Amino acid sequence: MNKNMLMAIAMLLFVHADLFAQGYAGSEATAEPMMLIDKPTAGLLKRGSYLLHTNLFQQGGVMFGVAVGLFEQFTFGITYGGTNIIGPSKIEMNPLPGVQVKLRIIDESALAPAIAVGFDSQGKEPYLDADSLKRYTIKAPGFYVVGSKNYEFFGNLSVHGGINYTTERKDGDKDLNLYVGFEKSLGKDLSILGEYDFATNDNLRIGQGRGYMNFGIRWGAGKGLIIGLDLKNITKNQQNVNVGNRTIQIDFVSSF
Repeated sequence: MNKNMLMAIAMLLFVHADLFAQGYAGSEATAEPMMLIDKPTAGLLKRGSYLLHTNLFQQGGVMFGVAVGLFEQFTFGITYGGTNIIGPSKIEMNPLPGVQVKLRIIDESALAPAIAVGFDSQGKEPYLDADSLKRYTIKAPGFYVVGSKNYEFFGNLSVHGGINYTTERKDGDKDLNLYVGFEKSLGKDLSILGEYDFATNDNLRIGQGRGYMNFGIRWGAGKGLIIGLDLKNITKNQQNVNVGNRTIQIDFVSSF
């Protein structure tokens, strides 16, 4: 991965920071995380807030995204990217942008989790263009329902669980899918995340029936800038993984 490229992207996001920027990593976070690693939470952006998102992954891949809190209960986003953007090979862009919409239908209470419904057409990692696949390496969530609950436990602890039905079904696997995850603060600026995607909709062509176990770390670098490192597919649910699939995430959260 080109070190200068990473620094340039981080600086590009950071120079737009202002005194009202907010982060979602650590015990002093004031914004809700909208995603775990590959799967959505019930978190939303506050009305008038926005998120700029960059994900760096295998094969020189880069994914850019922007999301906006249009209303207190509704967030809209769009993403686009491709592979070989970093490196000497020919750039291969994804066939279509991804679209994300999320509506919170139940707010969190002392006893009950927040519940959100949404749609996310953006898969993760390289797009597989073979006629019999036409899908991302990690399938897009598609339509989903997710619950999120926060607790005070030596800082902040949030737990999440969802069910989703992907629109990427050309491989013949059309099952509903389940996922669970957590986020735990480690001090005021640092959080760790864990996620298990049962991948019941990815057992026919690529998945090996083990599901996807992912872990990540998020650092609130200040003024709305969040830097993350992920170690994905530790269960080796795909054959091209040795120790784990390493990705980098750079987010910037602020308000208009």
